[in-house]
Amino acid sequence: MAAQDGICTAGDAAARSALIFVGTGCSSSVPNLMCLIQPSDPPCHVCSQALSLPPDQNPNYRCNTSLLIDYCRSDGEHRYVLIDVGKTFREQVLRWFTRYKIPRVDSIILTHEHADAVLGLDDIRAVQPHSSTNDIEPTPIYLTQFAMESIAVKFPYLVQKKLKEGQEVRRVAQLDWKIIEDHCEKPFVASGLQFVPLPVMHGEDYVCLGYLFGEQCRVAYISDVSRFLSSTEHLISKDGGGQLDLLILDTLYKNGSHNVHLCLPQSLEAVKRICPKRALLIGMTHQFDHHKDNESLREWSKREGIPVQLAHDGLRVPLDL
Repeated sequence: MAAQDGICTAGDAAARSALIFVGTGCSSSVPNLMCLIQPSDPPCHVCSQALSLPPDQNPNYRCNTSLLIDYCRSDGEHRYVLIDVGKTFREQVLRWFTRYKIPRVDSIILTHEHADAVLGLDDIRAVQPHSSTNDIEPTPIYLTQFAMESIAVKFPYLVQKKLKEGQEVRRVAQLDWKIIEDHCEKPFVASGLQFVPLPVMHGEDYVCLGYLFGEQCRVAYISDVSRFLSSTEHLISKDGGGQLDLLILDTLYKNGSHNVHLCLPQSLEAVKRICPKRALLIGMTHQFDHHKDNESLREWSKREGIPVQLAHDGLRVPLDL
């Protein structure tokens, strides 16, 4: 297996598994609606471009952050694991499931229960077999107890197991809720692939989960973070638990700081501390112009010796897991 740009891969044609970035944007997505309904003078270049180009030519169009893992097991069977199901899930299916011929979702993993991670759960029924009586195999969904309690309030009809007397059957997503523990010592397996929870602070009052996965290629996915816990950073750092092949990391704004997310200066400092073979950034607002800012990141990468780029919706990264 050859290494290419710091990613474990046997080449696009031969690699059996892949990561598909079905969303790389912030909670409000890009284009920013205010840039469209109250345009500035001159108009926002990023949002204007995002509105005008088709998806495959449009890296500045960003849906809610979400990752699809196309996992090819040792028996050659593919399993599809989706991390987060946000407000833009239906659009992501239209854009990227169709493009990459993704036939279904086998498992779902949630990082947390905020709107941009869970409000597409109702639409999961659209990618499940049709049954007017809900007589289908439910999709496993892995989440913390805290997230479970919140979702039970948001979507009681997706959580209840038995109909009340006289209640009509309605077609809704069929989900098998599986509680995970939110610390690194308790890995779990989804569709044959092991995941290690990576607790991080998402604001000082809230713990969100990232995930570490992959044996041949070691990947950490951390979508919503303002500060790393020392145990989590140790596990995924080169000088701690071992060097990552790929770090996928939150970066909200290009400049400054934010109380619940890393912004580019802090993201790059984290990349230097963790020292992965390669990093891809996600969660961006319309402050980022994909091509222009990736040019700047190439210069940073040359100086620091760690390839870092902005990911984009529809990016497919072949690798062996």
